[in-house]
Amino acid sequence: MDEKITAVLDAYHERMREEDRRWHAAPPDGSRGWLDQVLLAVGPETGQLINILARSLQAPRILEIGTSYGYSGIWLAEAARASGGRLTTLELQDYKSAHAREMATKAGLAEHIDFQVGDALQLIAALPFTLDFVLLDLWKDLYVPCLEAFLPKLNPGAIIVADNMLRPGGEEVKRYGRAVRATPGMTSVLLPVGSGVEISRYEPT
Repeated sequence: MDEKITAVLDAYHERMREEDRRWHAAPPDGSRGWLDQVLLAVGPETGQLINILARSLQAPRILEIGTSYGYSGIWLAEAARASGGRLTTLELQDYKSAHAREMATKAGLAEHIDFQVGDALQLIAALPFTLDFVLLDLWKDLYVPCLEAFLPKLNPGAIIVADNMLRPGGEEVKRYGRAVRATPGMTSVLLPVGSGVEISRYEPT
């Protein structure tokens, strides 16, 4: 990581610590309105993991479903730059995508990222290319529909990472875990990294 990227990640990490302090001082009600204002980022351990995985691929087409405020995108864009690939990141809220673009510009990575705003399922359906790496990190009730949407676009050997499989967990991510493991050609493992990640590799027969 160069100095620009490190500085941007440090800024994100400070925001995470501040949001954690605020949460412990006055726990929120868990509504989507409040959740839309905080990072809800994958965290540094998961960030490092997805960076390592994406870097292992040659010139990968990377798809991030759920830009949020851009933290995981920094890790993925750095991997894209290092491996000759490209990141496309999808976000419903334009203000989140704008913040992510600003931070990516500060990190010197914006030219390696395509920012798209809109409904994730519609944007996935419209992608004109196939995929080598997918990070799934949006509202959990969309995990299975997103899997069904991007599955036809996966290249052999593609890697899929789904976040929050253990925390907060819940029936929706369990349903995704069952669905991805039932997909022909998919090998999958749940790892206790960060909030829990399901890592899957697609090798169709």
